[in-house]
Amino acid sequence: MASISKQIRKSSKLRKKLLATALTLSLVAPVIGPQVGFAQDDQGYTGEEGEATPYAGRGAITTYKVAKAEDQPEIEVATQDRILDIDGKYFRDADGDRSLDGYEDWRKPVSERVADLISKMSLEQKAGLLYINTHTPVADPTDGKFVTDNNSKIVTDKKLRHVIYRLSQNLGDIANYNNQMQQLAEGLELGIPVVITSNPRNSASTDYTNITNVQDQHTFWPGTLGLAAAGDVEAVGEFADIARQEWRAAGIRKVYGYMADVATDPLWARIEETFGEDPKVVGDMNYEIIRGFQTEKLGTDSVAITVKHFPGGGARDDGQDPHFENGRFNIYPTEGSLEKYHIPPFQKAIEAGVASVMPYYAYPSNDSADQGLEPFSETQQFEEVGMTLNEGIIRYLREGLGFQGYINSDSGAVAGSAWGYLVDENGKPISGAQKVAKALNAGTNIISGGATPELVIEAVNTGLVNVSKVNESITYTLSEMMTLGLFEDPYVNPTEAIAASNNEEHRALAYEAHQKSVVLMRNDKIKGKKLLPLTEEKLENVKLYVEGFVGVAAPRGHANPQEYINTESQKQSVGFTADLKNTLTDKFPNIELVDSVEEATHAYVYVKPTQSNWDNNPRIDINETTGVSDVDRIVEIQKTVPTITALNFTNQWLINELEPNAAALIGTFGTLQEAVFDVITGEFNPVGKLPFAIPASAKAVEREVGDVPSFAPEEYKHFTYKTKTGDKYEYGFGLTYNKDNKGKAVGKPDHAGKTGKN
Repeated sequence: MASISKQIRKSSKLRKKLLATALTLSLVAPVIGPQVGFAQDDQGYTGEEGEATPYAGRGAITTYKVAKAEDQPEIEVATQDRILDIDGKYFRDADGDRSLDGYEDWRKPVSERVADLISKMSLEQKAGLLYINTHTPVADPTDGKFVTDNNSKIVTDKKLRHVIYRLSQNLGDIANYNNQMQQLAEGLELGIPVVITSNPRNSASTDYTNITNVQDQHTFWPGTLGLAAAGDVEAVGEFADIARQEWRAAGIRKVYGYMADVATDPLWARIEETFGEDPKVVGDMNYEIIRGFQTEKLGTDSVAITVKHFPGGGARDDGQDPHFENGRFNIYPTEGSLEKYHIPPFQKAIEAGVASVMPYYAYPSNDSADQGLEPFSETQQFEEVGMTLNEGIIRYLREGLGFQGYINSDSGAVAGSAWGYLVDENGKPISGAQKVAKALNAGTNIISGGATPELVIEAVNTGLVNVSKVNESITYTLSEMMTLGLFEDPYVNPTEAIAASNNEEHRALAYEAHQKSVVLMRNDKIKGKKLLPLTEEKLENVKLYVEGFVGVAAPRGHANPQEYINTESQKQSVGFTADLKNTLTDKFPNIELVDSVEEATHAYVYVKPTQSNWDNNPRIDINETTGVSDVDRIVEIQKTVPTITALNFTNQWLINELEPNAAALIGTFGTLQEAVFDVITGEFNPVGKLPFAIPASAKAVEREVGDVPSFAPEEYKHFTYKTKTGDKYEYGFGLTYNKDNKGKAVGKPDHAGKTGKN
């Protein structure tokens, strides 16, 4: 094994160095849809999610259904003569030949059905099944057609049967979009259905599918950091089960998520999507997410999960993300950190029976400390190629951790972002077919981003990859399709989807999760009494001034991102403030609002810094770069009247200017303002705990290790922010109205320092 330094501190220098019965007629309700095309090398971002509109019923198709009965699954088709009656049992005639083929016979084991189907497929059809790519339907079709001849070429010409849906439409629209896609696939050769996939879509998001708390859309929950802050693992399982019902009803049968990455580099923009920095919490919550979405055993009511990003995307260098070349490697400066801190959540995911795993773009750097894995060679710890192309990393996942599902590449990881495998030793560009062969031979089973099945055909025909590898891969994905019941009934009812989205009990549980996610970080005494809660008695003497400072991220590739941030953040701040006043007037009528600080006795300031992963500029300052251009104004308010300062955390922001003058400090995580004010007024006792430590300063961020949690013995010991009263904003910190400041969850968890290996 190569000689590795036992401790390599993360540094920008290192990064620069490495940059090298009877049929029943059912009318499937109507839809609103999106506008489509497909990218050749898509990293998974559209930037045009659109706004959800109330369900209007457009785009419905007619389907024909045989109801589920004893020893008879539900059969549903868009063409009536696609239903076969064989000895009193009903089957879907997928290929339309009016006879029952082996793969159409639901009585047979899935393995037999899949083998029969593969035997009937051409190489071209098989190659199409090896890809998944973004498909964006018509957003608001006047004719109700979400799926058109032009935008469906990804299915008709390229033969893909896995698509990624990224719009933020209402569930009825999504259901009708699904039905139109399935109707299209039903009429094509072999009748193989479409699997619709999405990133998580039940909370706010900076860079991916983004929703709000509106009618007909998914139930709106706090972000994953908020679920981690709430600390209620059982409730996470409840959330996942509710989300499953909504997704299943709308026809989305696969989740690109959730993230099992551990947040060990505070600069990384994707911390927003994690469950924080504690490997045990990340693992436990992923376990519940998987069991909730997939159910105990994958079946017709399930939504399959693709956990990401193996072997852990949180070990970044200066926050640089491998969507970009300057973040193309994973660095592990701490000996054994990979297995100790980053692998345990994936072990829990495998234990839960996760259907698939997504490796990240990055390659493991040989400048890492010894990670104890089987070495790539006598002189190299790792093969320095992206995880998706990395045979050693994938072998470790399968043989070392016992994973038996399939490997789904990240978008573009086998194309323009195939880090470490773009040019050969002579600097000659590596061909697309070579990249595909490298990925398939390493053990990747489905390629995300782009729609280039012709590269698979070339790789097979030129001997770069054996067709047995192709058959092995599509066996995984076809088995999942059949297990999910898509070969019998890929259609859904938009009316049921809308009902699922508007379930009042589910929305109440989501709201409770928002309340639990609030972290009370500071609560000073004002005239001898704690400022919070502002009880009804206290509110009799309160005149409250409110103002929001809401940062906005620039779209990817914007010509002048800072100008965009300045302009749009100002607009959003004004809009937020107006909406907040309306909300408080409506739901908290006992709070007297005033229009100026001069009139006020108290103030509430909401601060939402924002950074996007897509601008490739990691930063956690609260200033104009994160959309908060007037910190001086916030401090002025804080110094004028006792101010409750609420700060939305998508990252571990530097709070050195914001915290000292706050009379109360509240942490939120995509949390509804009504829930925040439930805590402020004492209607809900704060229970949230920080899902990560807050850094003491920019110097502390520069010195932190990068691949370990803040509470790890290997971390920089002065990392955590400390208030003037002596409170440390460490992992697990959170105040409450009824308990001591240093409750059981404060500080290092009981399992800190323990290895995650079995």
